[in-house]
Amino acid sequence: MSTPILPPSYDELMRFSRRHFLGVSALGLGGLGLADLLETQSTPPGQAPSAALASSHFPPRAKRVIYLFQSGGPSHLETLDPKPMLRTMHGQPLPESVRAGQRLTGMSGYQGVLPIAGSFTGFQRHGRAGIEFSDILPHTAKIADDICVVRGMHTEAINHDPAITFFCSGHQIAGRPSMGAWMSYGLGTMNKDLPSFIVLVSKDASRDQPLYARLWGSGFLPSEHQGVQFRAGSEPVLALSNPEGVSPHARRAMLDTLGALSRSARMQEFPGVSDDGVSTEIDARLAQAELAFRMQTSVPEATDLSSERDETFELYGPGAREPGTYAANCLLARRLVERGVRFVQLFHQGWDQHGGLPSGIARQCQQTDQASAALVLDLKRRGLLEDTLVIWGGEFGRTAYCQGRMTANDYGRDHHPRCFSMWLAGGGVKAGSVYGQTDDFGYGIVDGGVHVHDLHATMLRLLGVDHERLTYRYQGRHHRLTDVAGRVVDELLANPITRP
Repeated sequence: MSTPILPPSYDELMRFSRRHFLGVSALGLGGLGLADLLETQSTPPGQAPSAALASSHFPPRAKRVIYLFQSGGPSHLETLDPKPMLRTMHGQPLPESVRAGQRLTGMSGYQGVLPIAGSFTGFQRHGRAGIEFSDILPHTAKIADDICVVRGMHTEAINHDPAITFFCSGHQIAGRPSMGAWMSYGLGTMNKDLPSFIVLVSKDASRDQPLYARLWGSGFLPSEHQGVQFRAGSEPVLALSNPEGVSPHARRAMLDTLGALSRSARMQEFPGVSDDGVSTEIDARLAQAELAFRMQTSVPEATDLSSERDETFELYGPGAREPGTYAANCLLARRLVERGVRFVQLFHQGWDQHGGLPSGIARQCQQTDQASAALVLDLKRRGLLEDTLVIWGGEFGRTAYCQGRMTANDYGRDHHPRCFSMWLAGGGVKAGSVYGQTDDFGYGIVDGGVHVHDLHATMLRLLGVDHERLTYRYQGRHHRLTDVAGRVVDELLANPITRP
């Protein structure tokens, strides 16, 4: 059977026509002009991402951030906000005037009685300002003069997933850029050989609530700004090493060829061009590939703790020598910011004590207290604390009443978004201070409330950024980390920054 002859396609018929020739020529000339424009407005393929902001809006107090995220919701009533009234009224029903009709979760909303639970631990005053800390935080208490305790935090979400998503991205619904991605996008990198945003997850933590990669994702920002998770073991970053049989020289040649092909295609076709005239996706993918190539050398050096002194390991605690533990991750975080990483976020799960709170939270503090304080001390003695912002806290607090059955030696607490506590250190923060006050039951804020958007706005201000001016256009409007809210909390700053 003979092969059928297909009619010529439209493109073939038009290939040599004068009209088609002029059209292609015009497109080519326009492509050359647009390619030249793109070279000046966007990150060249293969290079580290540049900052979206040409310069900071304010003189920055901090250059980098280490966020110690305590996933699960640590109880402020057993850590940073003492409430003697709870002990006095232990076992009595929570007065309706205190609750004031506020919503409860489905886990305790069915309870006919909400019995007040007094804290099992005592509190002592520490530092020049006499700040009260729980007895289960002895190491944090020793750095009282270096930190600012925020007792008036509040959020909008009452369940873990939306609450953690809200803290990490400024929105309860998944899909928005994470705060670390915003930092990378706005401020760029300080070390072209390492990611500007790195994530560390404790391997020694209880897995009570799941963590998702979207918590450190880039959302609608270029993908080069997403967080890169470092893991414990011989391969900190998955799939970073060359496959067997592929030499560094061959990988380098491959990347050079990809870059040349991309430049050629962009000049002719302009794929992925956004409304702002920047070819984001192609450049982002090439930048990631080039960064991965450089990370083959930089990551092993940064994650190798063998050069650390014995005294440093002792400072961080017994777990510091075992990669992947919270203590080792705190030490690694210090090494990463030393090498110019812009944003390091640690996640430590296990703070969700609906029951068995006394033993559970004591275990959590034993795992994290010494290393958290050691990080601040280590940064300080190396001259890094003054321009490194350290943040410690979870997604919400815990209720003043007991969830479920309460015994003489055991109780639990439900989720509580109305008020909770965090602490900040370094980076222009007002050290040795307390901001915010809750009522006698630790149930509501009396003075000095700080919303999640306010925390983000203040963090950005310390980095020299006006949160209302760091934006990205997507689906027809300009988005920002603080959405349409947020205020800078000047009371948290060592010296309030002059308004523009």
